[in-house]
Amino acid sequence: MPAVTLATFADMFGRTLVTADHLLTKGAAFAESQGADAESILDWRLYEDMQPLRYQIMVICDFTQQWPARVAGLPVPDPVTDELDIPGFRAALAASRAWLAALPSDAFAGRDEVPLTYTMGTGMTLTLPSAQWLTGFATTNLYFHLTTAYAILRARGAPLGKVDMFAGGL
Repeated sequence: MPAVTLATFADMFGRTLVTADHLLTKGAAFAESQGADAESILDWRLYEDMQPLRYQIMVICDFTQQWPARVAGLPVPDPVTDELDIPGFRAALAASRAWLAALPSDAFAGRDEVPLTYTMGTGMTLTLPSAQWLTGFATTNLYFHLTTAYAILRARGAPLGKVDMFAGGL
């Protein structure tokens, strides 16, 4: 088994983007099969006080680019807006995949212990080793939002199963 490095996470994030695109595509097809506008899925929520599907996809796009960039010491790509339509989100997912694919594997060399300070939206500022941000914070949040996207669609009746969470491969 090859060693797990920070570059491994960039590959894993790329597979997550493929899965998000798959979920978005299946969700849109399901909505249409039920006589609904495909775009309506973007406003579906798991629960009324939770963020809608469009927010989940936006965060997936942002986390897969912005956190590897921060950890690698590269310029952070601009955030994706949550005001996109389905083709716009599919393009954003593809752009995020392309950005990750262009990231050289040696971009993370020697970066594991480099202190990285970040202020979260809550106003809390933390300094942690770069590897901890990517492997703990970013990865946990990425899978939270991917799982929430799945749950939103599944709760509305979209024909999804566990195998759909592996659409990007293992």
